[in-house]
Amino acid sequence: MENLGQNKNIVIRRIKKGKHGHHGGAWKVAMADFALAMMALFLVLWIISNSDETQRAAISGYFQDPLAYEEGRKVPSRYVIDLGGSPSQADNVAESEVIDPEKILQAEEIESMAEAIERQRLENKKAQIEERINASPTLSPFKDQLLLDITTEGLRLQIVDKTNRPMFDTGSARLKYYSEDILWELAPLMAAMDNRLSIAGHTDAARMGGVDESEDANWSLSAIRADSARRALMEAGVPKTQIAQVIGMGDTAPLDANDPYAAVNRRISITLLNIRSEASVRNRGAEPEVEFINGGEAGADGEAGTADPREPVINRSGSMLERLRQQREARDNPYDNPPNEEEAFW
Repeated sequence: MENLGQNKNIVIRRIKKGKHGHHGGAWKVAMADFALAMMALFLVLWIISNSDETQRAAISGYFQDPLAYEEGRKVPSRYVIDLGGSPSQADNVAESEVIDPEKILQAEEIESMAEAIERQRLENKKAQIEERINASPTLSPFKDQLLLDITTEGLRLQIVDKTNRPMFDTGSARLKYYSEDILWELAPLMAAMDNRLSIAGHTDAARMGGVDESEDANWSLSAIRADSARRALMEAGVPKTQIAQVIGMGDTAPLDANDPYAAVNRRISITLLNIRSEASVRNRGAEPEVEFINGGEAGADGEAGTADPREPVINRSGSMLERLRQQREARDNPYDNPPNEEEAFW
């Protein structure tokens, strides 16, 4: 046999042709989009055919400016000249780069927050003083002569006369021994408070002095009696810096207006001043400081020397507002956490 050399393997590939496969589900997505578009078209045609010109204008306006419409009706503009569009949009209003608008509250909100926090603090101090009066052997016998209330000026403690138990002798500014004991007992408690004190003396309407009203000695007597109370408080530990004012009221503010000669009208009132009253007293002797929003200094005419005219005159965030927020948001603040759940919130 003839030698054909080394044998080579021959590989035969056969391709089996079958039927064409399907093209997938892309047509289903296209069909769904087409059906949705047709449904939207028919819905628009139905709305147009069943609405009048006014309703169509409202629908068109809503899609152009949704904020200008509420419950299908256009909100009236709050401006005298209505230029159209949404009254709540302010795209062209310049904003300060220094002040965060979110940290600025309206003046009414700031005042309301400050008053709420201040009142709660005074309520707590009132309860503290009442507890001290009831627990003290010196004060408890006179608790019917110690009147506590909260006024627009702050927390007021009044020590009133009784018919058989006056604070002073008639026409005298010398304290009775028990009146002095009351003030000495109250002094440490007052000194522990962070409020400044206003001490006022009051008399009844009984005329002292000559017939002429200008010679009525009740004015000077009430002032001297208030100063006697001031002296007793300071001797018992109240610092001088805590005394805001000592005044004599005479018979101008009777406690019992129906009987100007009643014994209760003869009294000494000690008021723990709130923030506003304390600032009012402090600013009597000097021109109040003016704080501008941009931190500029006041000019000769009282205007800000470097103030931006675009910036409104409002409270600066970071001063009083920040302090109020910190007090309000503190976990242990008495505003949200009264001493017990049964205590009635004011």
